[in-house]
Order: sequence, then structure tokens, then C-alpha cells
Amino acid sequence: MLIAKGSSAAPSGANGDADVGLPTASPRSALRRSTPRITSAQLLQGEPELQIQHGDGVYRLRLTALGKLILTK
Repeated sequence: MLIAKGSSAAPSGANGDADVGLPTASPRSALRRSTPRITSAQLLQGEPELQIQHGDGVYRLRLTALGKLILTK
């Protein structure tokens, strides 16, 4: 809510209390458990490149000569 300069109106929350801008937990984070983990070796299965279908696009996950991973569309 924007208050014009010199206005006497105070911002308020849904219950009439002042809105102090405290962060609230999202419902998604409240339900989250530990993030699954897989190794790059498990993904690549000895190959230098992997194609990943995501929606209508295809992404390439490549292993470089220096052991880095590059993901491109």
C-alpha cells in the first residue's frame, strides 16, 4: 500500500494490525524434505554427454576435458 506524503492513514494487515513485513514460510518449504542427490557419474553412465528432455526443449549436459559440467539448451 502506498501512502501519500502527509497522509494520516496507516497501513494495516488483514486483521487491522500494522503490517511489519515479517517473512512468512511458504507452504512449499514447510513440506520440503531433504533434496535428492545423484552423482554426475550416475547420470552420464560413462558417456561424455547426456540429453535431457524438459517440456518441449532438449538440454545437453556435457562433461568437459577438465571435469566440469556444462548444461546447454
